[in-house]
Amino acid sequence: MKPKKVKTFADNLETWLDSSKPKTLLGISKVFGPKSFALIFLVLMSVPALPLATGGVTHIFEIIVMALSLLFIIGRSDIPKRWQHEKIPVVMQKKTLPFIIKHIRSLERFSRPRLSELLAQWFSKVIIGLFIFVFTLTAFLAPPFSGLDTIPSIGVVVIALGLILEDFVFIMAGVLLGSLGILLVIDLGSLIVNLFR
Repeated sequence: MKPKKVKTFADNLETWLDSSKPKTLLGISKVFGPKSFALIFLVLMSVPALPLATGGVTHIFEIIVMALSLLFIIGRSDIPKRWQHEKIPVVMQKKTLPFIIKHIRSLERFSRPRLSELLAQWFSKVIIGLFIFVFTLTAFLAPPFSGLDTIPSIGVVVIALGLILEDFVFIMAGVLLGSLGILLVIDLGSLIVNLFR
């Protein structure tokens, strides 16, 4: 008798995506529980992490992520009522989420819980939440159409993956990427502003 295959996070995410359950922020919260904030950070920040012109629509996602990161810092896990019924756009359901599932599945093959007990500590959540807030704010403040919001956004995406996979190595990699993004926004952003002046 073959041992029953343990469903991974990617499997659960794919099952939810293929189900008839509402594809809203509240829907994510109900299905994924403690990891729902990390998944929301991953989904929303994956858009500004792409080197594409989005016409400012990513600012809405970044505002939501910043607000939720503050709740994450104080240990809250409930979605504010004003955003509970915010739907995941159809294009994200059809393209972004399958892309995310594919990459989470490939990462799950070699990732493993590392220092996961540290992630459960309240002070770790405070520090991680602060990094997410600062990197998202940096992406929000990056000069429009400069592409400088990409790297700090990638930093948030990698941190979110670390929270989902309970792998502290991913979180540290995300912190390094986000910090690099801040330096680039400050240096290149000031250069772009001076050029326009």
